[in-house]
Amino acid sequence: MCLFDRRAIISSIYGVGRFFAARRHRTPHCFLFAKREGCLLKICGLQKLTLLDYPEKVACTVFTAGCNLRCPFCHNASLVLGEPFPDEVAESELFAYLKKRRGVLDGICVTGGEPLLQPGLTDFLSSVQDLGYSVKLDTNGTFPDRLQAVVRAGLVDYVAMDVKNSPERYAETAGTAGFDFSSVRKSMDFLLSGFVDYEFRTTVVKGLHDASSLRGAAQSILGAKRYYLQKFVDSGELIQDGFSAFSDAEMREFRELVSPFVQSAALRGISE
Repeated sequence: MCLFDRRAIISSIYGVGRFFAARRHRTPHCFLFAKREGCLLKICGLQKLTLLDYPEKVACTVFTAGCNLRCPFCHNASLVLGEPFPDEVAESELFAYLKKRRGVLDGICVTGGEPLLQPGLTDFLSSVQDLGYSVKLDTNGTFPDRLQAVVRAGLVDYVAMDVKNSPERYAETAGTAGFDFSSVRKSMDFLLSGFVDYEFRTTVVKGLHDASSLRGAAQSILGAKRYYLQKFVDSGELIQDGFSAFSDAEMREFRELVSPFVQSAALRGISE
């Protein structure tokens, strides 16, 4: 069955629009995945279906807790700050779901927070791949050695890395004083080497980005295979209030601005 057919069937079964509307602001209770003593993965959410997060795949998304950055516009403040979670998602529920949906889902997206903070990530990814799923990993790129380790071990099929801003404005945008850009530079260079399929992405926010900074961001990933500019959306759960989005027309202008520096530039979150 082709991807389009399966997407149509899944959409009709789940009612995708209603599904997302019902779950968008749910923040489930965390559980710990532990295959070996001392190797824990703190999972705080499961989105059972996404047709958007993993390019060309029907997937689910797992949310991990904790992040080493404090991007003020981050829409997952509870995950980043470690606030309590009201609903419960059990480890058994997650793996029962993954086993049940083999042949329906193609892959799993692991996001955060910052998944590479988790000491149990390698074991978790191995367990997921044992079920036959492709893995997409979202990362902020600040742990280049860990990123290379999971990729070189064959545990990740696709990496989506944030490019917060131009190097000069990275600390401001990441909400981290004295930020060391060299770790991000190393992750960028690794992905640009083509060892694994990848994309770079920037959430574009008024007050933090402008034409100059976006040009600098694109130049930092010169020749990248894919670069997405994402329109900022206020989830109501930001780390810091007061941010707003650029208009669709402005986003299209930014896309044209960055296009000469990458192989493919595209927009997310706007009507083309």
